[in-house]
Amino acid sequence: MVRIGLMMLRTQPIHELSIDAIAGQAGISRSLLFHYFPSKRDYYVAVISAAGRRLLRVTKPDDSLPPDEQLHEMLIQFVAFITRRRTAYISFVRGAAGGDDYAVKVYDETRAGLTKRVLTYLGLPEVAESPASGEYMQVHAWLAYTEDLAIEWSGLPENDRQSTDKELVTHAIEALHLLRKL
Repeated sequence: MVRIGLMMLRTQPIHELSIDAIAGQAGISRSLLFHYFPSKRDYYVAVISAAGRRLLRVTKPDDSLPPDEQLHEMLIQFVAFITRRRTAYISFVRGAAGGDDYAVKVYDETRAGLTKRVLTYLGLPEVAESPASGEYMQVHAWLAYTEDLAIEWSGLPENDRQSTDKELVTHAIEALHLLRKL
């Protein structure tokens, strides 16, 4: 059932998912869906949580690559993920920004996972466990910048994009290194 929600999330925001449509696609009754998920909100939490785990999974690069290449590959996959699922991703971000408790928690956990990963690639694994540190907050904020670039870039018609995904990633990494020098 969560997989069906993830599939539907590709084309519509989480709050627009129809429980009846999900139950119908699963070939079960609405009441059986509510047997597994006591409320619509519980179902949404399960779907959003699965989406956050999927983002972390698909952006995890090959561990055998050097750290700078891991960072590059992670960001290429991050941009690709946002591009493929732009509408759902924006819903995820705005749900968190709008204060939906379940979306905020999952979004925060996902962003923390990405932040820790970037800090590790930068050779700062000890900072990855210190969310109150300046370096952690800097990388966390940089991810928001990179995320917004990817959202805006992916919303442009392909012919209007002034850069490729690789150039966008290169820019983001350069911005990270400049930010760290401040």
